[in-house]
Amino acid sequence: MEILENLNRYPHCILLTRVGQFYESYFDQAAEVSRLLNIKLTKKTWGGQRVLMCGFPIMYLHKYLKILVQDQKRFVAICEEFRRDRPLDAKGAFERRVTRIVTPGTLIDEPFLNPYENNFLLAVAPAEPERLEGSSSPSCASETPVGLAWIDVSTGEFYTKNTTLGGLRDEVVRISPKEVILDERLRDDNTSPVRTAAVEENCFVSYISPCKLSNVLQRLPPSADQPNADDLLAQIDASKEVFPAALTGEEAAAIELLTAFMHAHLMEHMPSLMSPHRELSSSRMQIDSHTVKALEIRQSLREGGTTGSLLHVIKRTATSSGTRLLARWLCSPSTSVVEINVRQSLVAFFHSRPFLRQDLVLLLREAEDATRIAQKFLLGRGSFPDLTAICTTIDTWSSIKERILMEKKMDERTDDTVGDAEWSSIEKLMEKLVDLEWLAARIRTALVPREMTPMPDKEFSSDELSTSSVTPVPGRDFRNPLGITDWTIKPEFSEQFGDLHATLQSLLAEKDELERRLQVSYAAPTLTLRASPGLGMHIHVARKAHASQLRKDADFISVSESGSTCTFFHIGWSQLAAQISETTMAIAVAEKEAFEVLRNEVISQSTSLRRNARIIDELDVTLAFANLAVEMHFVRPTVIENTSYHVVNGRHPTVELGLLTSGRGFTPNTVTFTPDSQLHIITGPNMAGKSTLLRQTALIAILAQIGSYVPADSAEIGIVDRVFSRVGAKDDLFRDRSTFMVEMLEASDILRRATPNSLVIMDEVGRGTTVEDGLAIAFATAHHLLSVNGCRAMFATHFHELADMLGYDAESHHGHGAFSKVAFFCTDVDEIEDGFFAYSHRVKPGVNRDSHGLKVAQLAGMPESAVEVARSALAWLKKRSAERADSKLDLRTLGQVLVSYN
Repeated sequence: MEILENLNRYPHCILLTRVGQFYESYFDQAAEVSRLLNIKLTKKTWGGQRVLMCGFPIMYLHKYLKILVQDQKRFVAICEEFRRDRPLDAKGAFERRVTRIVTPGTLIDEPFLNPYENNFLLAVAPAEPERLEGSSSPSCASETPVGLAWIDVSTGEFYTKNTTLGGLRDEVVRISPKEVILDERLRDDNTSPVRTAAVEENCFVSYISPCKLSNVLQRLPPSADQPNADDLLAQIDASKEVFPAALTGEEAAAIELLTAFMHAHLMEHMPSLMSPHRELSSSRMQIDSHTVKALEIRQSLREGGTTGSLLHVIKRTATSSGTRLLARWLCSPSTSVVEINVRQSLVAFFHSRPFLRQDLVLLLREAEDATRIAQKFLLGRGSFPDLTAICTTIDTWSSIKERILMEKKMDERTDDTVGDAEWSSIEKLMEKLVDLEWLAARIRTALVPREMTPMPDKEFSSDELSTSSVTPVPGRDFRNPLGITDWTIKPEFSEQFGDLHATLQSLLAEKDELERRLQVSYAAPTLTLRASPGLGMHIHVARKAHASQLRKDADFISVSESGSTCTFFHIGWSQLAAQISETTMAIAVAEKEAFEVLRNEVISQSTSLRRNARIIDELDVTLAFANLAVEMHFVRPTVIENTSYHVVNGRHPTVELGLLTSGRGFTPNTVTFTPDSQLHIITGPNMAGKSTLLRQTALIAILAQIGSYVPADSAEIGIVDRVFSRVGAKDDLFRDRSTFMVEMLEASDILRRATPNSLVIMDEVGRGTTVEDGLAIAFATAHHLLSVNGCRAMFATHFHELADMLGYDAESHHGHGAFSKVAFFCTDVDEIEDGFFAYSHRVKPGVNRDSHGLKVAQLAGMPESAVEVARSALAWLKKRSAERADSKLDLRTLGQVLVSYN
């Protein structure tokens, strides 16, 4: 009956019902589950008829949850069983209720949860959805406010932000949520730009009605410890009041969506939410969605994973939580010079101290993921090993602090200092650490050391801490009826534990004495006192010959015999064994209570644990930057509040590492933007490094503003508020977009959104159409970047005619008149005798009017006959072009005319 009710209550979920040591699925769902998990489908008698059924042992739950939730993107309702106060053989001895619905965005501590990535659940709430439907102006609609609220349930990190419809896609790519929550009203609205943005970024989308809180509560099992509607509203209102003056209505609506979804799916595991951290666009560099992908900041375009990405190349972090912070920094660099300089000071501090770096890395490797462990306790989960992990991590934090203090003392003795700024930064960071040694000492006093006894990896939920739970208590199972085990709480933890353990030791000694007395009294040296599930408390005699006297005594009742052994029931042993069993049960229950005490102490310090974890994560990342700088010869950039950009001999970090791996070197280049040189036009042959130069220019700015050193000989970089790229493209035929259309969409987005403080890199704008159309689009784009956006921009092209339209002067290598702020650079091919050639990746001032495309075709293995035909055709085209008199003058005149027209 309960199963049918749960199926009706959660029709959108796959229901897994706990039955003893198995999780089972029934009816039509069983066929689907069987197919998805590749397990056997069978039938079971139900109400007088045979119904479909499949199942698997509870030990495989996480294995199959990964397939269903993470791979197949299904919702899974977990229905647990709970012991009622009735005999085990009575009808209705167990209550079964759904305790949680597992979704991709609500994972807690599952073993398949990636420790190096955040598992964000994102709620999106646009302002007045009806406004979006009837908006006829794309520019007006793109400015529609949108509220965002996202949380990592596994860590408790909670954020809000106000953005616009035009910037929504960028935020979705930056946050990289595993699940996006939208208003139920958008489920069937295929015209909604909010829904379109989420779907087109391949997000898993879920829907909920935030206003229908009664529906949320109806989904919760009636027997669950749940809040009423007023309590739920109060919690949502409390979340909205975190920033009463700053939180917008859209952000509040997003929080409401998020909270309602979490209540509906986490149910009994719903945590108390921390105050959300409100992100401001002005404090972070905005990297648009195309750029995050094109620059391969977090993932490689070729393989889809992190290998080959910027994150993969610069990652030197020692902890999983530090890696998560590094990934967030890379997608949200700071625009605060003060914050950047603080991070750089920490990097400089570690950079000059190799032995300190080595010691701290070794210490950090001992630290556990305290943020996720603390969140497990807040979610009503956790285990004894988690308590030990908390203890170990606190000890690691103390050791880190002591090692840094030791470094300072050594400096004072040797006067080997790196400056007040560096010491000031590290000391301020360490001062923020909360002293939690007392908590570690408390846990250490309570728990038996791990090396002395294997600690059960059993996690206790809040329900399991009650006597109604059907889960066996720690130390008792069907293979050990007496419940004698290695305990996890020391007898010294409390007077109650001491008394119980003393009683147990006395009873065990009495058992040994009884066994010896029976062996001597009845001349039965093979007699042992035993307990088993089948026979209960019994006496086992390994040789029948030793049992002759036992048979004559009325106190021994024969139970069974085999060819060589026999078993007896003895009331004295049964009574003693019952006392031992009761005592071990009492100890096990006391251990549960002690665990709850320790759990509550950890929960009470969860804020301090998270605070310390964040501090150590920052230390881990800056320490990693220092190790990276030493290994890859990076330098400290100067970051200032202007629009300058001067990088001497900069290098592309990812390409450089790839070349070094294959035994080759990278050719560095110098890039300088000044008020008189805002737009760089770069020409040159294919494969000569134009795209690499563009990408490395953007990546160096990103690295500088996350606080890292940069791959260059020296660097001075003015704050960049936004980075845009139009490099590399492919068609999107599913959405009816050709390659050229995709390029134009990206280009138009840049021209509409770039500011004077932005950095723009554009490659091959105008390709994919006729030469005339492409050249016209390229000129218009360059003109807009210069005259309207006024930003720092690099524009790589094969349209060398563009240089003439922009008034290229061969002496100054700048444009003429209105285009005087345009600088021209190029790469080239070095011809070698016998027809061989080499690419010169060094950029120099000027214009290259030969793309050397035939050389690339030759390298690619095009048939020689085809190459010869191409050479002939190229010669004819060049001859025709030369016959056009005053073509350069005409193009320059055209450019000036167009400028005057605008």
